[in-house]
Amino acid sequence: MNKQKDVLIRKYNEADFRTIHELNKQQGWNNLVEKKQETQQAWANSTVAVVAEIDGRVVGCLRGLTDGFISLYICELLVNQDHRKLGIGKKMLRYAHKLYPKTRLELLASDASRSFYEAQSYRPLYGFRKTIVE
Repeated sequence: MNKQKDVLIRKYNEADFRTIHELNKQQGWNNLVEKKQETQQAWANSTVAVVAEIDGRVVGCLRGLTDGFISLYICELLVNQDHRKLGIGKKMLRYAHKLYPKTRLELLASDASRSFYEAQSYRPLYGFRKTIVE
C-alpha cells in the first residue's frame, strides 16, 4: 500500500485531541501532557490546526499561529513513530503553508528533528525561550 497516497490532511476537530495527547506522550512532550486542558485549549484556539489521517486513524498533527501575511509559526508538528519517513510531516507543512502562501514558515526544532527540516531546505535561526516562572 502506498501510504503517502492514502494520507488525508484535514482540519482538526475536538475528537482528535485524545490521539494528539497520546502522540505528545509518545514523543515525551511532558509539558503538553501535564498541561492537558491548556493544550486542548491551544488546539481549539489556533489559526492552523490539522491532522494527518490514514484509514480513518490520526497519525500526525500540526498546530500553528499566523498573522496571515508575514509569519506562520508552527507550534507543533508530530507524526506517530510508526508512520515517520513517509512524507507525512512534509505534506502537513505544505498544506499549512498553502493556506497562507504569503507567509514564511517559522518553527522550532529539536536535535532529533533538525535533520528533517534541513532536508526540506529550512535554514537554521537563533532564538530564545522563557516561561513566566523562569
